Parts: sequence; structure tokens; C-alpha cells
Amino acid sequence: MTSTPTSAPDDRFRPVRRMRARPRDEEHRAATPLELFFDLCFVVAVGQAGVQLVHALVEGHVSEGIVGYLFVFFGVFWAWMNFTWFASAYDCDDVPYRIATLVQICGVLIYAAGVPRAFNENDWTIAVIGYVVMRIALTAQWLRAAASESPGPARRTALEYAAGVVVCQAAWIALLSVPDGAKRWLFLAVAAAELLVPVFAERGHQTPWHPHHIAERYGLFTIIVLGETMFAATIGVQSVLGEIEEFGELVPIAAGGILIIFSAWWIYFSVPVHERLRGNRESIPWGYGHFLIFASAAAIGAGLEVAVEQSVDKAHISLLGASAAVTIPTALFLLTVWYLHARHFKRTTAQQLLLPVSVPLVLACTFAGHWAVLATGLVASATVAVGVTLASRHPETAESPALPEMEV
Repeated sequence: MTSTPTSAPDDRFRPVRRMRARPRDEEHRAATPLELFFDLCFVVAVGQAGVQLVHALVEGHVSEGIVGYLFVFFGVFWAWMNFTWFASAYDCDDVPYRIATLVQICGVLIYAAGVPRAFNENDWTIAVIGYVVMRIALTAQWLRAAASESPGPARRTALEYAAGVVVCQAAWIALLSVPDGAKRWLFLAVAAAELLVPVFAERGHQTPWHPHHIAERYGLFTIIVLGETMFAATIGVQSVLGEIEEFGELVPIAAGGILIIFSAWWIYFSVPVHERLRGNRESIPWGYGHFLIFASAAAIGAGLEVAVEQSVDKAHISLLGASAAVTIPTALFLLTVWYLHARHFKRTTAQQLLLPVSVPLVLACTFAGHWAVLATGLVASATVAVGVTLASRHPETAESPALPEMEV
């Protein structure tokens, strides 16, 4: 009796395997449970940045609060972005890859623990330690990817990424010994160096990131940030419920906040942006520009908390300032979403001008007094309604046949 030859075990189920680059045209490339877990852990860091921004604005430290928020949020954004683009190209989902990713999550949590000190005292020690943990794992991943590639451009790109990460991390460590007065100026220099690493490393070879996967990853993180915004606004309302007898002051803020967040979600997901991400020339500015999208989306939640605090006289900030804490990040979100991808999918003049016209209208709501947040929400939701109407009148311009009614 002859035995039936057994087939080789499926490589997908091996605990350790070569870290081969994934094909850019891979079908059904979607976010993995590990990536979603990674994103959710970033909520802690995003929440910490938002909390510190609220405290600064409520105390009337507006300029210091905005600067501190942008600095700590850059650390959150860049750590997330480093992992996301690497994973899109080299996620092999074996045991070493999973362990390295979990180590990076530990680094994220350490960074989040250091956000208050970095924000309030310009003490970046704990935050940099968190980055060291993340960067050790990320460097190991790039070196593993280089070892799995044949000699040539792909290996050189992976090695240049690893070298760039190490050099920049050394600069962050050196920054700790710099006098406080020069720290933030040198922070900008090191941040610029970080942004140049992908540009330099990919000048001769593009890593095989997946357009649809990248668009999905950014979309999912946008949802997470908007969810954190909703949570922050809810906590803000909850914190004052026991201290007021009339809820009339809170109703316009709560209703307007919900309309703003719902509209932000609708507008962001109105176009199939993955169709435009053909190469690094389009994707790098688009990816970097999401710093403003993520930061402004999270800042909306902080602004709603400030508006709540101001409405019950618990904030050392004027009504105009509290209103601006909501309208400015909302306007920035709309403008950035339009500039990065929405404008590339518009065909009629009316559709193209819709979001740019909405931006000054949102800013004008700053002067609506106690109704500023509600007015902003009404402008945002009207923007969505007009976009839906325009799409129904010009169905040939809809870029997503499955969801033409979402064109805004």
C-alpha cells in the first residue's frame, strides 16, 4: 500500500518565517486584530494630550496649551505612523512580529504616562523612554526585513530606515540634556529630521505599502480619535451635572457637539481616497498631513469640554475663547480633509467650493455667544446635507458607486 505524500505545511501557520514584503496588489488586504489593538492603545496617549489641553485652556493658558498639545501629539502621531506604514509592507504576523508589536505598545503606554510632564514641565524624560522602547522594536523589525530581502534596493531601503530611526532616537535622547529654553526649538529640528527619514530611505525604492490598507488604517484611526472626542465631551458634561440646576446651558453644547462629530465622520469618509494613493509623491504629503486631521479631531473634544466648563463658570477663559476652542479645530479639520483628499474627487464647481465655503462660516460661529457650538454643528450638518443634494443632482460625479449619497 503506497502512502499519500503530505503537502508542506502552510507558511501562514508557522510560528517563525521570513519577513517577505507583501504585494501592493494583494486582494482583501484589511486591518488585522493586532493593528486594531495597537490603535486602541493609542487612545490612552491621545486622551492624555486632550486632558492636558483642556486644563491649559480652562486656566487661560491658551498659547502654552496649544504649543504643548501640538508637541506631545506629534509624538503620538509619529509613533503610530511609523508602525502603520511598516506593517502595511512587511506584516508577516508570526511570533517575533507579534512580540515586537506588543513591545511597541508598551512603549506607547510609557509615552502616554510621560505626556503630563512633557506638556506642563517640558520634561520629556519619560516620553523619550517610551520612544526608546518603541524604537528598539521598530529597528529590530526593519533589520529583520533587510535580512529577509535579497541584496538590492529593497534591502538598502530597509537598512536606511533602521539607521534613520536610530540616529533620530539618539537625537531625542541628546535633547534631554539641552537647557529648557532651547528644547522646543531643537524639538522642531529633530521632528523635521524624523519627517525626512522616509523621504530619504524611499528615494530609490518604494516600500510595498498597500493603498487600500493604508487608507483603511488612517480611516480607522480617525474613527478612534472621533470616538475619543465623543468620550471627552461626555465626560465634560458629566463632570458638571451635579453642580447645576438647569440644563439649558448644556443642551446647545451637547447637541452641537454631536452634530460636529457626526458630520466630521461623514465628510472624512465621503470619498474612496485609496484610489489616489498611487505612489510616494501622493501618499507622503497625504500621510503627513493627517497630523492636522488627527490633532484637530481630538482638539474638538477638548474644545467641547472647555465650552462646558465655561458655561458653568468653572473656566478662566472668556466665552469667545471657549467658542473658538470648538470652532477653530472644526474649521481646521474641514479644511485639511478637503485639501488632502476631498478636493481630488470633486468635478463640479459647487462640489469643489462646498468645504472651503463652510470653513469661514464655521469660524464666524465663534461670535454666536452661547449658541456658538450649536451653530457650528448646524453649519457642519448643513454642509453634509448640501453635499448629499449636489451628489444626487450630479450622480456622474460620484466617485464611489456604492455610496453616492455620501459625496460631500
